[in-house]
Amino acid sequence: MRTTAIILAAGQGTRMKSKLPKVLHKVLGKPMVQWVIDCLIAAGVTDKITVLGHGAEQVATVVAEQTSIVYQTEQLGTGHAVMQGVKALGTENDCVIVICGDTPLLQADTIKSLLAKHNAEKNMVTVLTAQASDPTGYGRIVRNGAQIEAIVEQKDATEDQKNITEINTGTYCFNQAFLLKYLSELNTDNAQNEYYLTDLIKIANQYGLPVGGFQLNDFSESLGVNNRVQLSQAEQILRQRKCQEVMMSGVTLIDPATTYIGADVVIGADTIIYPNVLLDGKTIIGNDNVIGMNCRIVDSKIGDRNDIQSTVIVESTVGSDCKIGPMAYLRPGTELADKVKVGDFVELKKSSVGYGSKIPHLSYIGDATVGENVNVGCGSITCNYDGINKYQTIIKDGAFIGSNTNLVAPVVVEEKAFIGAGSTITKNVPADTLAVVRGELRTKEEWSKHQATKKK
Repeated sequence: MRTTAIILAAGQGTRMKSKLPKVLHKVLGKPMVQWVIDCLIAAGVTDKITVLGHGAEQVATVVAEQTSIVYQTEQLGTGHAVMQGVKALGTENDCVIVICGDTPLLQADTIKSLLAKHNAEKNMVTVLTAQASDPTGYGRIVRNGAQIEAIVEQKDATEDQKNITEINTGTYCFNQAFLLKYLSELNTDNAQNEYYLTDLIKIANQYGLPVGGFQLNDFSESLGVNNRVQLSQAEQILRQRKCQEVMMSGVTLIDPATTYIGADVVIGADTIIYPNVLLDGKTIIGNDNVIGMNCRIVDSKIGDRNDIQSTVIVESTVGSDCKIGPMAYLRPGTELADKVKVGDFVELKKSSVGYGSKIPHLSYIGDATVGENVNVGCGSITCNYDGINKYQTIIKDGAFIGSNTNLVAPVVVEEKAFIGAGSTITKNVPADTLAVVRGELRTKEEWSKHQATKKK
């Protein structure tokens, strides 16, 4: 059966107290509405319509390539939003899922189960419900056996109805023909003066049509995000899920409570991750790595068997069998081949480092190409910026850069060249040569006595 989802993402989200539209606030590094879209895709729902309103232009930048878009220029309730959404429906659908864009905790298996029950029971409406220990603020599910007779909002509920603990999650599956036929019968005769989508349940009952419910096993899936506290709660739940996922795939997390792994991060088996590590973006980490405490790795690719300690790596590529850190910084555009050493307090930017090369400590290498088996001594830097333009430094295979060397780009150090410590290199260095650039040593006898006399 063909299914289309209508994603409700028009609300302002005033309780977030933010200029950013609510559905664009990120949870585990991904906008809430993207979580919903990804859930629907994983559940096999390929056709999606997003209803936009507040901050429509901003939200459209995220959803436009993944869904059709309609607009709700007036905020007149969920029923009114769906009235806009159905304008983009095709004629070939059997059912329509209505889902809120601020429900990042819903999972694909839940949507599949909701659809399966809806189709098996041939319902006109199937409501996703949950049991709440405290149902305050939720719409209550009023049943007659398996038949759902009504969903009553908190402000409209009687005292008896307020005691009902089965609540509406805000996700529904509708028979499309029923939805299109009866949406026009909704009205604003309620405490909010809005078009309640839930009134369609009453309408279905008036015509003797079947309305069922699928109840969640895990109440946390039902949680929407309306403020920063709930945003934090959703983050915690999704982070726990991700940690469990990677551990079950063969990754060791020493302390999951202090490990932050983004939704799209992939980690290979037998990698060990220590506390206070953040892995985010599209990061891919291979097998058998050790990621030490206080590392942050974003949008990077890491090979196998690396030892990375207290390091920041952003938009970079690391080969295999490398040793990095502590306190190293790999900035965007850095590429390390296999068996590279990048030591403590080394910063690399937009540079490639060849097989077996070593930059042990206290160096800056920017806009450079470093060949294989190169040794860069302590305190060496590439002077890549003249205040206007950036220039390239090339260090070829087997070169040895002495400590405290300044390489003033553009400059080339040829194969197996040696540079003496303390040199400032402004010209190309030929292969197999020793380059030393130092000022002449001058001394002044009895300088200390002279200084002492001046102080008197």
